[in-house]
Amino acid sequence: MHPHVVTARSEDAILYRELLHLLEPATRSSPVLFPIIAYALQFLQALTLNRFINNQRMMSRATYFPGMAYLLITSLMPEWNFFSAPLLVNTILLFVLSALFKIYNQPDARGSIYNVGLALGLASFLFFPAISFVLWILLAIAVMRPFRINEWIICLLGITTPFYFYAVYLFVDDQWSWQHLVPYFSLRLPVFKQSVWLAGSVFLLAVPFLAGGYYVQDSLRKMLIQVRKGWSLLLLYLLGALLVPFVNSTSGFENWIMAAVPFAAFHACTYYYASLRIIPLLLFWLTVAFILGYQYGAGGWG
Repeated sequence: MHPHVVTARSEDAILYRELLHLLEPATRSSPVLFPIIAYALQFLQALTLNRFINNQRMMSRATYFPGMAYLLITSLMPEWNFFSAPLLVNTILLFVLSALFKIYNQPDARGSIYNVGLALGLASFLFFPAISFVLWILLAIAVMRPFRINEWIICLLGITTPFYFYAVYLFVDDQWSWQHLVPYFSLRLPVFKQSVWLAGSVFLLAVPFLAGGYYVQDSLRKMLIQVRKGWSLLLLYLLGALLVPFVNSTSGFENWIMAAVPFAAFHACTYYYASLRIIPLLLFWLTVAFILGYQYGAGGWG
């Protein structure tokens, strides 16, 4: 209804800028393509997260709650519906999450660990602050596998591989400079405008997350060791995602969308495990009413 015209931001990396340049002829005449692509990405990510939770038996039975929770969460902020580099990075991080979970049972996981590092390196060429997820990946490897220094080195080699080939390209093309290879990097507190609607979004994010965390903790003794480690990965994922907005911070909320994946997993537990069935029903309809009120009544999308 009100297509948001996407422009490159200072923290967006070279690969995302080239993608916008590629889409420019089509989106100039039909700006509605941006929200269509954004929604398609969100729906694909919701399905991928749902499949991951069900295939890895993170909950006691198969359910669609993780995908539903993800689509609800990504509607709580207007900026989370925009086509953006962090939204694209979410797709890569879901692949990384699945690959990290699988290395638990692999006798020789060096190939998978290299691919994980390579995926993160490519993600940083879409959105450079995503490089801060290297801490999450190293902690995840420590959680899922016994410490082996060669695996950590292989992961770091995977991360640096795209930078190596890009450096070669810059050198051959006579454009070499450190500023092109490694963009500006800073840590500072994000600044944003306070509002009642923002407080409502935070409330609807935090309360189901805390309740879901309680239900996960209460069910841990019934879970397999691999599943327990999986929930630890999601919690570490959330901590890493909450660090990203402090890197090259802006006044918008686009960068915070990378926390939607772990939030959705814990929200799903609130919908699934709540003993009083009226609670998830009220929570769902309250969230839907809030989204409609914010996005349309309060002009969140206007």
